[in-house]
Amino acid sequence: MQSAEATSKLSLLGDEISGPAGFFIPANASLQERRLLILKHDDTFAVFDPNGDAIAGPGSPEGIFHRDTRYLSHLYLTVENMRPMLLSSTLRDDNVTLTCDLTNPDLVGADGSVLLEHDSIHIRRTRFLRESGCFERLTIKNFDHPRRIRLDIDFGCDFADLFEVRGSKRRQRGQIHPPVVKEGRVLLSYTGLDERTRTTTVSFDPAPQILNGTRARFLLDLPHKRNCSVFLQIQCDERSAASPSRRRFFVALRDNLRDERSASIRATSITTSNEIFNEAIQRSVADLSMLVTTTPEGPYPYAGIPWFSTVFGRDAIITAMEVLWLDPEIARGVLGHLAANQATTVNPEADAEPGKILHELRYGEMAELGEVPFRRYYGSIDSTPLFVMLAGAHLRRTADLETVRRLWPHIEAALAWIDQYGDRDGDGFVEYGRMSPEGLVNQGWKDSQDSIFHADGTLAQGPIALVEVQAYVYGAWMAAAEMARQQNKVEAAQHYERKAILLRDRFDSAFFDEALGTYVLALDGHKRPCRVRSSNAGHALFAGIAREERAESVMRTLMSAASFCGWGVRTIASTEARYNPMSYHNGSVWPHDNAMIASGFSRYGFHHEAARIFEGLFAASTYIDLRRLPELFCGFPRRRSRGPTFYPVACSPQAWAAAAPISLIQSCIGLRFDPALPGIVFDKPALPDFLDEITLKRLSFGPDSADVSLGRSGEDVAIQVLGRKGRLQVS
Repeated sequence: MQSAEATSKLSLLGDEISGPAGFFIPANASLQERRLLILKHDDTFAVFDPNGDAIAGPGSPEGIFHRDTRYLSHLYLTVENMRPMLLSSTLRDDNVTLTCDLTNPDLVGADGSVLLEHDSIHIRRTRFLRESGCFERLTIKNFDHPRRIRLDIDFGCDFADLFEVRGSKRRQRGQIHPPVVKEGRVLLSYTGLDERTRTTTVSFDPAPQILNGTRARFLLDLPHKRNCSVFLQIQCDERSAASPSRRRFFVALRDNLRDERSASIRATSITTSNEIFNEAIQRSVADLSMLVTTTPEGPYPYAGIPWFSTVFGRDAIITAMEVLWLDPEIARGVLGHLAANQATTVNPEADAEPGKILHELRYGEMAELGEVPFRRYYGSIDSTPLFVMLAGAHLRRTADLETVRRLWPHIEAALAWIDQYGDRDGDGFVEYGRMSPEGLVNQGWKDSQDSIFHADGTLAQGPIALVEVQAYVYGAWMAAAEMARQQNKVEAAQHYERKAILLRDRFDSAFFDEALGTYVLALDGHKRPCRVRSSNAGHALFAGIAREERAESVMRTLMSAASFCGWGVRTIASTEARYNPMSYHNGSVWPHDNAMIASGFSRYGFHHEAARIFEGLFAASTYIDLRRLPELFCGFPRRRSRGPTFYPVACSPQAWAAAAPISLIQSCIGLRFDPALPGIVFDKPALPDFLDEITLKRLSFGPDSADVSLGRSGEDVAIQVLGRKGRLQVS
């Protein structure tokens, strides 16, 4: 079994990227550097190189994955035994399809003569995912005189567990079975040590002239300037393949496009005066839509690709909060799915206790066998209070009291966990400490091994009370009070509110440090403060636990040159002992962290400072392929005419990073929803320097909606209602 510190995150150590559990990936595995292209649909995702191939080597995430297993590890296209040259490869703006345009190199005979000049054959690969399958159409067009072309597609499956792909070594594996070749299709299979057989079916239409267990060969007669099509389908654990690939391709593509249109119609649309930002926000919305997976309880955003394409509690809750104003249906799906997976018993191996909310869910062979501890893992100290906060925020956003009533037993169980299990030593604060050697050492969002430390750099020993966790607990008590009041549970509401007020007083006394000008990072197991300037302090503003008189000091510390690098707020200020701008949690910049800080600034009236964070992250996105904000980037100072420094193996797309610009819009324009009106309120709106106007369409509250435009008017922002459906007020 892997070591206890088998965190799902990676950190930079020397010349390698290493997860604390011993997952080693070469430093050159940067997704940005290699420009790998990603598709996802529900529980299936795929990573391809720019040619559309998958060439899985040590540390390479390329291939097609389904439920934490790589079902296809090798896909390689050649023409006359030569790899085609890349013309371009693009994702649709909505991420539905990947298109790769290729052409032939010079094809040379044995005597050195050119048999076919380069750029004579055009090959277009159009590919997408649907229902645990990958569908592809190859369109081949000949611009030379009529000729016969040999086209080969090589394929292979290693059925590697995702943690193996990340570098984990296994003592023993299951059995890969001999391929079964039928007319036009190949069945590849593997029986794991968990006694489950996983299968990959590779099928072709038309059937190739030659087909074996690793290669399909087509001999194509290509007329001058005429198209020829080959359809390829790769199906993970397919139960039935009665329909031909050609028809299934077009039916599946139609269904994907319909789903995408339905999701876009449901949510508020955003357009602005800045065309580059329009591209960035469109990519954010498209990435979020791609990462959302359909569960029995509703839509659920998986954390990120390639390493975290699964259910994470904390990540999904924060993502749902970031986009709550845009699409509240995501929050309802997250709440429902996490409630369905809430812990009901004590299980030390899973760090589970009754009422606790899930940290991570895995389906792969290694998780099933207990070789990694994440099959159903609850080692997250903040998911439980954040769950309650999200439930309260969803009620304020939607006035959907029925959902609260349905969730109320789960909310009460979460609150009981805070009281009975969260506060381990009875001091009024919630602390974490793993229950087994296989659990995560650090269980806040900064969960790498070296992320919680004292001013001199020594690592803090637990149980540890994090600053942001106390803020979330305060937010949970306040949300519970509001939800109880809405259900006419008056005594319960008063009880929860009293607990919040008492916590706020204790928190101010124990965590605020006058000399630092901000809140300390944490209290260690001996209640000694970790006197470190960190971004975590900004979450106290986000949740509202900070006293009004503290807010400006916290804001100024976060926006000082030591913390704000120009792209965003660093996780750790440059003045601190363990600061390293290339580290995972000790000096890097995380978009979601910055979005939460900006939300806190907005809450306390610092809209212009929120706009500065917005400008920094937007500027960073302009240097990034597809305008896509990654999970994190390095915290080096911003330099004129230079982009940010990328962090190797940062997930991209990552749900809470994709959602960050959406959240930042709300923070700057001071958007909130008032059930008492009912209506939409813009509280002291401010626009960042790169935007002169924002138009929001289908901004809804309940069944009613409004189209609203916000435009710069001198130093102020003017608001214009462009249209209204129902009685919704805008103020």
